[in-house]
Amino acid sequence: MRVSTAEISSQAILAIDNQSSALQVTQNEVSTGLAVQTAADNPVAAAQIVQLSQQQAQLTQYGSNLTSAQTRLSLEESSLSSATTTLQSIRDLAVQAGDATLSDSDRAQIATQIQTQIQALLGTANTKDANGEYLFAGYAVQTQPFASDSSGNVSYQGDSGTRLIQISPNQSVADSDTGADAFMNVPAGNGTFTTAANAANTGSASIDTGSVLDSTQWVADNYTLTFNSPTSYQIVDNTTGNTVVANGAYSSASAIQFQGVQVTVTGTPAAGDSFSIAPSGEQSLFATLTQLATALSQPADSPASKAQLTTSIGSALTNIDQSISHLSTVSASVGERINLLAAQSTTNTATSTTLTTQQSKLQDVDYASAVSTLSQQMVGLQAAEQSYAAIAQLSLFKYLTL
Repeated sequence: MRVSTAEISSQAILAIDNQSSALQVTQNEVSTGLAVQTAADNPVAAAQIVQLSQQQAQLTQYGSNLTSAQTRLSLEESSLSSATTTLQSIRDLAVQAGDATLSDSDRAQIATQIQTQIQALLGTANTKDANGEYLFAGYAVQTQPFASDSSGNVSYQGDSGTRLIQISPNQSVADSDTGADAFMNVPAGNGTFTTAANAANTGSASIDTGSVLDSTQWVADNYTLTFNSPTSYQIVDNTTGNTVVANGAYSSASAIQFQGVQVTVTGTPAAGDSFSIAPSGEQSLFATLTQLATALSQPADSPASKAQLTTSIGSALTNIDQSISHLSTVSASVGERINLLAAQSTTNTATSTTLTTQQSKLQDVDYASAVSTLSQQMVGLQAAEQSYAAIAQLSLFKYLTL
């Protein structure tokens, strides 16, 4: 069977085109460094590359979230440290105010200093981050969380929500604490109960904040310690209809025990003087400090008023200690979250490196192999072109007819 000149020529040109196309593909691989440039090149690898790219994009977002959370939590840690320092300074002033040699004027000056410190503490509680968002406002980041009225009473204006930031596929972290949790919900008194003096007392007795001897015996009711005379007392449970739960002889600075707890009254009570003992609730540290400043601003010019002042200062010191301890607990939680973020950042970086390696294996060109292939294809193309040129010059193809 004879083959036509046109057919031989067509086959030769097709071979050149095929060699040229293969060469172009290899040249593109070498120039871009990508072995898979379209899904048609390798459908399975292309699908895997898309999936890996999506995972990398998620990691990038997690990285941004981590940075944002680390910034806010570091700012909170610093703010809580500043608040603790302020509270410690106020505590020193409260101890100083307990000096019996101070005059009313001296205590009034200390009260003024405490008011100034309260304003500094209020500023800390209203801290904003770099984006102008309030740190302790919960979800309401555009709302100033704390405000004081004309009487100096501080209220919380934020909400109770906590922003959770996604830092990995299965983990989120709170990037701050609400102002209520940090500054308002502080255990009052010794954490189990509180004590207070009746404002109508006329004797010189004061009461301490008490302590727990056996928590299993404590019944969290409201009690009243009343002095029938300067040397005898009784304690009634107001919750159960004024049931007498203890009574006895009194001597100054001797512990009075009942229901697994004890309190100490110091001084000389008048007949009818009383003190309340109630389960601990929660009190804002601002209320504690405002009450202290108010107590120090009042004149203490009688045995009864001096006793009231002593009780107020003792109660304030206990509540300040509770506030410092509370801030320490919140700060410890912040520190744990900062450590968690650091650990997750390391994990995310390692995961990103693994994904990059996997993507590289699927997508990147083996340059040594590609260059070798490119060289072979160039030689093959050159040979095909030379072969075609030689065939085209044969006289047989000039004159041969079917």
